[in-house]
Amino acid sequence: MDYESNSWIWEGVYYYPHLFGGLMLTAALLGLSTSYFAGVGVPSLPFFWSDFGIFPKKKCGKKRIRVYMDGCFDLMHYGHANALRQAKALGDELVVGVVSDEEIIANKGPPVLSMVERLALVSGLKWVDEVISNAPYEITEQFMNSLFNEHKIDYIIHGDDPCLLPDGTDAYALAKKAGRYKQIKRTEGVSSTDIVGRILSSVRDTKVNLDCNGTSLHGEPQKGSESKVAHVSQFLPTSRRIVQFSNGKGPAPNARVVYIDGAFDLFHAGHVEILKSARQLGDFLLVGIHTDQTVSEHRGNQYPIMHLHERSLSVLASRYVDEVIIGAPWEVTNDMIITFNISLVVHGTVAENSLLTAESDPYKVPKSMGIFRLLESPKDITTTSVAQRIVANHDAYTKRNAKKAASEKKYYVEKKYVSGD
Repeated sequence: MDYESNSWIWEGVYYYPHLFGGLMLTAALLGLSTSYFAGVGVPSLPFFWSDFGIFPKKKCGKKRIRVYMDGCFDLMHYGHANALRQAKALGDELVVGVVSDEEIIANKGPPVLSMVERLALVSGLKWVDEVISNAPYEITEQFMNSLFNEHKIDYIIHGDDPCLLPDGTDAYALAKKAGRYKQIKRTEGVSSTDIVGRILSSVRDTKVNLDCNGTSLHGEPQKGSESKVAHVSQFLPTSRRIVQFSNGKGPAPNARVVYIDGAFDLFHAGHVEILKSARQLGDFLLVGIHTDQTVSEHRGNQYPIMHLHERSLSVLASRYVDEVIIGAPWEVTNDMIITFNISLVVHGTVAENSLLTAESDPYKVPKSMGIFRLLESPKDITTTSVAQRIVANHDAYTKRNAKKAASEKKYYVEKKYVSGD
């Protein structure tokens, strides 16, 4: 055999690739010299075998699914938070669009919170990865292309409740037509419309006005008032929902536990910022949430606007919060400090309860232990100040609610069971 010529080898490889592949593999297994094949190299076994499925090829990084969900997020509540939690579960990265003030006015009526406040609330949620400000109310073709091409969005998400434009058309029609739309289950029992209704109801039922001498959204609570305003809430708390919102982890053995408490009613941007500041002072942030009765006793009978479990979920949704005490005591006791291994107790400079005395000071114990710190509140927003915005524009919000209430009533009449949560 002429070993100097190897043209027959290349012809064989070309016409009988599987045969020569088998010969080369056999040669490698038997330890034979590859010189017989005139320098035709034998690949190292792991790489060669990978073509046959024996050794796995090196996998490229798995594509991360990016999902988009938008909303007004006015008077942010646990329903918003739960919607974003569900949206995040449908992908790896959640991008949230916050609708502009102008678009809200054109499609729904005046917003209660400013764009800056709404951005702070959305950015503060544990499931949100990115935020797009001034998003349009309608998913137009131009904006949808921007989402797909610039923001690399794979799917657009919305709840099972219809989102209609003033002309009655579906705001997400184009996304559905493109096959890039996914639906989640609406969190029933709460909505921004419902919360505005609770505030307006409180004003009506307690006959609030600027000259009122009793309990008022405009002034300090009167202890002698006997009436109790009943805020009707359709929320049905379950242990599963609390678990879904919880981090599920306790502090490390040597963690610095920071404790802050309050009502956290009508969760707003001021709450987000003070929780962020508190979290920066330690390794684990524990938040105490006062009972409805405690809040009423110290703020007036029209409070709280949101019930205990509603307030607890809003706080748990914050990216800065590690754990909550549902129904925390008014006073921070020595036993409580030991039980939770609290290193520092903090309180903001802006608070609803400004009439604290030495006798009624709930922080007397941590102060005596030298573990209390007063935090400068980043924002001067309070639950009362937010409620007053609605009271001051009573007619506008009454009109807005009447319009929205009709669409919500229609939703509940026509609603069908949607799986998942």
